[in-house]
Amino acid sequence: MASRPRRLASRGPLTLPGWVAGRTFYHLHALGAAGVAPSNPDVGSASPTDRGLRRLVPWLDHVANLGCGGVLLTPIGVAMTHGYDVVDPFRLDQRLGDGADFDAFVVACHDRDLRLILDGVFNHVGRAFPSFSDVVDRGQASEFASWFHIDFAGDDGDGFAYRDFEGHRDLVALNHRSPEVLHWATDVARHWLDRGADGWRLDVAYTVPAEFWKAFTAEVGAHRADALLFGEMIHGDYASFVADSGLHSVTQYELHKALWSACNDHNLFELSWALTRHAAFASVFPPVTFLGNHDVTRVMSQLADPSHIGPAGAVVFTVPGIPCVYYGDELGARGVKEQRPGGDDAVRPTLDALPSADGDDARRLLELYRSLIAFRREHAWLVDASLEVTETGKEHLEYAVRSKDGQALRVTIDLRGDGSWSIT
Repeated sequence: MASRPRRLASRGPLTLPGWVAGRTFYHLHALGAAGVAPSNPDVGSASPTDRGLRRLVPWLDHVANLGCGGVLLTPIGVAMTHGYDVVDPFRLDQRLGDGADFDAFVVACHDRDLRLILDGVFNHVGRAFPSFSDVVDRGQASEFASWFHIDFAGDDGDGFAYRDFEGHRDLVALNHRSPEVLHWATDVARHWLDRGADGWRLDVAYTVPAEFWKAFTAEVGAHRADALLFGEMIHGDYASFVADSGLHSVTQYELHKALWSACNDHNLFELSWALTRHAAFASVFPPVTFLGNHDVTRVMSQLADPSHIGPAGAVVFTVPGIPCVYYGDELGARGVKEQRPGGDDAVRPTLDALPSADGDDARRLLELYRSLIAFRREHAWLVDASLEVTETGKEHLEYAVRSKDGQALRVTIDLRGDGSWSIT
């Protein structure tokens, strides 16, 4: 686990990889979708306890048939439970299989023209992470004490006190001022890029100092210039964070919230405000847009009127940025996130538990997603377009998007009646 000292690369601002334009990413909760055991039976084992990743391969045909251009997986490294309590990020979690299973998954993705984005957990680790275990065993004598925020004068039950992630004691916060932590994180990122991944989503990026990401993106970008690097950002000054961190993008939670909230309240002034903010962000970077992900209530459970999925979806796929679809949303999956242990399970089902595409309503919803994803492919220039809200009423909204070379679209949202939308 010890890191070798080295000089980090010097690099200017990252340029968005050309392959991103026009692509929609399909977001899978790897462990949940594969239906593996909720807890790792033996984090120290070198042998697989299941072959969950193999169960995801046949689903890639569905992803490709939707028209998506990439797959985004939640963490796949060895973890204690849900993937975000990291134990060994250099190896595939035993519940998902082994290195050969990962290699086969990469080939299966690339054979279908699907880029693969992995989820990097570099803010915290699980309590079974070897470096932290060494601190538990050896205290101040441990060479890894500087990796964490340790107070050896305190005692949380381990003989010392430590900083965790948002009160979750099983998630031990890393010290991002430590050069060893930075070297470790960049080694992890480079390892999986060398194995065939095409980029990284960086978990809870908003909790990590921007200067850490600046060094990380310089190193990783120098190693693989066409790797996509974006961070999870919930609120705050998105544009400044992107500029200071060197990332290509961050998640657009403001727009996500405004979409279902404005529809439920029949208050498109809220959406207009969010779109104006989005336009400002898009002038600096291409935001990652979405209706759902592994951390939020499913959009079909969030919308008071299911027919508003059309207008909401139309916005995600016509505004500047990088759109994502959460697995099962295209099939009308429902699920409510609850603030309790296990409260995420409802939004992280197995593939077998997703609704079928039988029935007129289900087929119409699936066709809606296919048509919007195809539209995005055909209008790849939307990734870095400009946006202007041109008309706003309580239930009626119009905006225009324009490319740098003069192409333009006008989008109309109308919540009167069952809700409608048009693109001209």
